[in-house]
Amino acid sequence: MSLSVVASALFTSSLATAAGEVNVYSARKEALIEPALTAFSKAHDVTVNLVTGDADALLRRLQVEGSASPADVFITVDAGRLYRAKDAGVLQSFETDILNDVVPDNLHDRDGYWYGLSQRARVIFYNPEKVDASELSTYEDLADPKWKGRICTRSSSNIYNQSLVASMIEADGAEATQAWLNGFVSNLARPPFGGDTDLLKAVAAGVCDVTLANTYYFGRLGQSDKASDREVYEKVSLFWPNQGEGDRGAHVNVSGIGLTASATNIDNAKLLVEFLTNHESQVWYADVNNEYPVVEGIAPPKSLQPFGDFKADSMSLSVLGDNNRQAVEMMDAAGWK
Repeated sequence: MSLSVVASALFTSSLATAAGEVNVYSARKEALIEPALTAFSKAHDVTVNLVTGDADALLRRLQVEGSASPADVFITVDAGRLYRAKDAGVLQSFETDILNDVVPDNLHDRDGYWYGLSQRARVIFYNPEKVDASELSTYEDLADPKWKGRICTRSSSNIYNQSLVASMIEADGAEATQAWLNGFVSNLARPPFGGDTDLLKAVAAGVCDVTLANTYYFGRLGQSDKASDREVYEKVSLFWPNQGEGDRGAHVNVSGIGLTASATNIDNAKLLVEFLTNHESQVWYADVNNEYPVVEGIAPPKSLQPFGDFKADSMSLSVLGDNNRQAVEMMDAAGWK
């Protein structure tokens, strides 16, 4: 569909306009990206044609379409998925001075195939009626036998869990991570199930005491119009792991964007990526998606501010893709279904 160029008060831009169009494949739902694209359209007199869909389905579509794909940019979530797109040959390397200046090195691909647009942290959530915060410390501690029968998690096929394990391989080494996986799986209250929101509801309902989930799911529950969602938000607490002196910090990941290998509107595509990392776009994008900006110096959205400040892991997210295959093999070896 072609986006309207109706005026938007949310964004401003001092960059020169450029005529033409840009075609976007986005795994982010329309409501979570369209207003930003509309603002870009107005600011630069560029028509944006948007296609939204499931992340993996869009990647398959890019592969099937090959060099005939009309897509100029691909927006998706998780560095692991962005790595898959790079590895599949559907992205091309690019850079601009603006992107190199505003997006921290660890939040974009080392070879320039993708750049982060927003951050999310995958952290520990617990039921404060069953767990005292003093019992919690690190991801690694969740393998301790004291958590036997107390943890819920989603499937090992989930890219968010795969990326967390990939980060642990980088931080702790393969041997220690395999030992952690074995202990973590043995501590599960029930077989893996559902998505992050289901896990948070399970903790609130007492099905388990602890889970791992992305922060934006929790933020959404707190912002929901449903009383039942807000009740879950009130019953569950967030804990930032690995915050000790010398420790690596909480695991973070990104939603991100890359130029497709088939792109023909390259100048407009680069302009769009730069636009989505300007100050106004970052404020809006983070707020609507309940995520943290990638550009430093911008406050988190109101929905995340109650969670306070935290130390984030600064490792390059490129390694999450590098370690993905090994992470999946090790999760399988541990019996994480």
